[in-house]
Amino acid sequence: MFVHVVKSKIHRVKVTGADLNYIGSITIDQDLMDAANIIEGEKVQIVNNNNGERLETYAIPGPRNSGEITLNGAAARKVAKGDVLILITYAMMDIEDAKKFKPALLFPNEENNLLK
Repeated sequence: MFVHVVKSKIHRVKVTGADLNYIGSITIDQDLMDAANIIEGEKVQIVNNNNGERLETYAIPGPRNSGEITLNGAAARKVAKGDVLILITYAMMDIEDAKKFKPALLFPNEENNLLK
């Protein structure tokens, strides 16, 4: 049996931009992606603490040490600059492996989205 488990979570980052005219995705500071073990193109669930929206898109890397969190394309309509988000990725794994698995849980600086 396989189960979906949390692979990584970036907890409470602020939206730095919203680009409606981009093709799609979420741009995430490459340092945050690396620390959370998120790869380019990986599906990301986005939870908006300000308005309750939940959506899924895919990750693209932003400049390192920039704190960038930009929603692109249609997802830009679901956020406002300054909204606080939780970003979550999931993995499927055997239930016995899942019992031992430890996700990457990040708690960046809430003012600038940088790792402390």
